[in-house]
Amino acid sequence: MTLLDPAARAFQPALDDLGLPLYEVTFVVVDLETTGGRAGVDQITEIGAVKVRGGEVLGEFQTLVNPGVAVPARITVLTGITNAMVLPAPPISEVLPSFLEFVTGAVLVAHNAPFDIGFLRAAARATGHPWPGNQVVDTVRLARAVVTRDEAPNHKLSTLAALFRTEVSPDHRALSDARATVDVLHALLGRLAGAGVTHLEDLASAGDNVPMDVRRKRAMADALPEAPGVYQFLGPGDEVLYIGTSKSLRSRVRTYFTAAESRRAIREMVRIAHGVRPLVCATELEARVREIRLIAEHTPRYNRRSKFPQRATWLRLVEGATPRLSAVREVVAGAVHIGPFASRTQATTAAHAILAAFRPLVPGTRTGTTLDPADVEAVREVMLGDPTRVVEAHARSIAAMTTAENFEAAAALRDRLATFLRGASRAQRLAPLAVTSELVAARPDDSGGWEIVVVRHGRLAGAALAPRGSDVHAVVASVRASAEHVSPLVPPAPACFPEEADLVLEWLASPGVRLVEVSGEAPWASPVHSACAPADLASLVELFRD
Repeated sequence: MTLLDPAARAFQPALDDLGLPLYEVTFVVVDLETTGGRAGVDQITEIGAVKVRGGEVLGEFQTLVNPGVAVPARITVLTGITNAMVLPAPPISEVLPSFLEFVTGAVLVAHNAPFDIGFLRAAARATGHPWPGNQVVDTVRLARAVVTRDEAPNHKLSTLAALFRTEVSPDHRALSDARATVDVLHALLGRLAGAGVTHLEDLASAGDNVPMDVRRKRAMADALPEAPGVYQFLGPGDEVLYIGTSKSLRSRVRTYFTAAESRRAIREMVRIAHGVRPLVCATELEARVREIRLIAEHTPRYNRRSKFPQRATWLRLVEGATPRLSAVREVVAGAVHIGPFASRTQATTAAHAILAAFRPLVPGTRTGTTLDPADVEAVREVMLGDPTRVVEAHARSIAAMTTAENFEAAAALRDRLATFLRGASRAQRLAPLAVTSELVAARPDDSGGWEIVVVRHGRLAGAALAPRGSDVHAVVASVRASAEHVSPLVPPAPACFPEEADLVLEWLASPGVRLVEVSGEAPWASPVHSACAPADLASLVELFRD
């Protein structure tokens, strides 16, 4: 056994070592010779490995291994390794500890890595050694990404060695093949650098089936921060093509240039884009809210959701000589509303669900939305408070339809009821927030600090992060002083897009939130018996299960 390993700066590279340049990565290029091709059945006869960093050879590891079985004649013909050569060699149980020490803190590289790493892992299991879990790079996979069929008929090591004119020619001996693979690796990394693969994190996906014109654009993410915020892909004339949000801007944007992004439209968007504009936010909630606002402002052509939040539809109880339920765009003072719904169709469906509690309705048939004046007060109650009458009416109808084995009609009734409950519960949750002139809340973050938010009439007016050990009260005072002035709308409509208010409510309901101060025209509360009451929803689930 020969071992040459000069002292080298130690580190433990991993996929989360963001921004580690490839010239600082320690690679160990390994090659094995074996008695056959089945890991766990056939045995290792030779190990060769070369440790490199920044183009410099740091050390080499080479040894024959006694496989404990006869070397097949065909293997001897291929490699030149005979039984007489391996008989005095140490067994793998003695070789493996030294090899594992040699590869500590390095990225393992092999040509057709599943073969070599598979044998090494099998040897570790057989000898009781834990596998260290080094990151693995397969030069075959890298070659498939950058070497075309016009250049080489295949991606065998001998073919690539000839293409790149390696100093050592592979000859089916472990150390020679490892040395040749080192030169192949460096040649492949040189080509990949032109496609933006310059860091360890890039190498993990460098062999993915990603078009080179897309891969080259990954440099657009290099200057982005590892922070929560909103990112905007920019096209010709600085047109905003797409808007998204993430806890980590840099990490998220980089995924658009890998095989992880398979959407055809988004791949088209990336090809058009020439840059990414970041907007760093104090908290994840602020980022999600700003995303909604920016999408509504720019209506990017590649965003599909939330492009027109202002088009939400409410269901209004119109009182008077001819009371009725009407789908409307705006909330007016003095009237009862539920919603908002995503469309006029959904609002009308909710109206039919309400009417079903007061007169028989046949699913799928056309019907008006007028009310008997005598039912107005009861309709007001099911919209603003207790929806039991609507739930029970649908329960009876669903039971009858199910008994008659008319399951499609039963499903239609179920969906109609669910649409009403979603709209009614949404209004009942939004209304208290809409009349709250200011709500200040805090939530602990993962680093031991506090996320601080100021909400006015449902709109996120300010947000900040109070780091661990800071004066939280001082941060709260600062956020309140600088928070946006918000004028109220007509409840239950919040002074923002309803989707934004939904995010705020979701955040307020998350674990660990503490209310610092609440002020407004009415207490921030919801009816005990309401469309969002757990008891109602639980009984509904049981009904549908039956």
